[in-house]
Amino acid sequence: MINVGTMIASAIFIVPATVAAQVPGSALMILVWIVGGVVSLLGALSIAELGAAYPEAGGQYAYLREAYGPVWGFLYGWANFSVINPASIAAIAVGFATYLGFFVKLTPLGIQAIAVASIAGLTVLNCLGVRLGATTQNVLTFLKMGALAALVITAFALPGGSATNFQPLWPPGTMDTWIGPFGVAMIGVLWAYDGWLETTYVGSEIKDPGRNLPRSIILSTVIVIGFYVLASVAYSYVLSPARMAGLQLVASDAAQVTMGAVGAGFVSAAILVSTLGANNGIILTAARIPYAMARGGLFFRSQGTVHPRFATPVTALATQGVISAVLALTGRYDQLFTYVVFAQFLFYALGCGAVMRLRRVAPDIARPYRTWGYPVTPIVFIAFALWLVGNTILKKPLDSAVGAGIIMVGLPGYWYWKRRR
Repeated sequence: MINVGTMIASAIFIVPATVAAQVPGSALMILVWIVGGVVSLLGALSIAELGAAYPEAGGQYAYLREAYGPVWGFLYGWANFSVINPASIAAIAVGFATYLGFFVKLTPLGIQAIAVASIAGLTVLNCLGVRLGATTQNVLTFLKMGALAALVITAFALPGGSATNFQPLWPPGTMDTWIGPFGVAMIGVLWAYDGWLETTYVGSEIKDPGRNLPRSIILSTVIVIGFYVLASVAYSYVLSPARMAGLQLVASDAAQVTMGAVGAGFVSAAILVSTLGANNGIILTAARIPYAMARGGLFFRSQGTVHPRFATPVTALATQGVISAVLALTGRYDQLFTYVVFAQFLFYALGCGAVMRLRRVAPDIARPYRTWGYPVTPIVFIAFALWLVGNTILKKPLDSAVGAGIIMVGLPGYWYWKRRR
């Protein structure tokens, strides 16, 4: 529920328009979602081995520390603290506020204000106890899965769609002309799939982690691939790629074609629930990374404090909320997920490399789960991650430079905390 609830957020309801604008052909659009899902599954199959072997708070922070040394674990934790998770929270909150505009006309400033208010509300909720946050996550995830399934079914069951809308299947030109745009479209798609790692952040709190962590990571990724590919096909069937490229609220527009204004309103309400559920999952888990760093003596000591009554890392949660709110006020939706994907996939590549390195340097540790298809699975994922990062640098150099700069800013902090420890 944590993984699926985090992965199915605002992206599947908004990003298809970005994909259609980059690759104007229904077959190629759907292929982007399939390739993105397969790549995410390869990463999930690889990282699941580390989750089972090192069920600690902080997830990849612990894996990179064990494989490459504390500086790499720290840089991952710093990147998550400063940009990856706050930018994810901010972008999803902006998506939530954007879809609220279906019911209430909002100015750009109003969208930002609603986004900040949603971040603040969910942060307070998760400060009041893990059980309250987990129950909220379960309810919201069930609702969003039902809404997305209803959207797909009605697209084909009700009148309004047509097979002719799939035309054109492929964009004009040769492969050389659209391979670059394909990579840009993949940024948004991979951000939509991001979240399959979420349960590793709370690895120390999971029962029987050697069994349950790998199963949760892999099963949730497969479930979301099915939902996303079907949703992409449904949008194309109802709207056509050319029409999708000019829309902001793709899901509600598709529902309006098949169900009218009432259906579009229902879908928009369900999307509001979906985005809230995704942010609740991230807020619940992501604060465990700075918490783990602080408990290891490599971050602000206050980030490791736990509320005496609610038993939650309240300072880490509050700090995360403030950074997310600032990003929601200063960044556009596409900028935010570019920062996230660029930084995240650098560390995903290192994480898959850690699977291979730890097989060599720590062959005797218990591995309740071993990566399926090893070593091909992590190698293919690493190769794709490096291509994605390189393509992002080429196509969006400024946003990439910002993401890299934020990561490198953490180095002085590491040296400072290392001396203090």
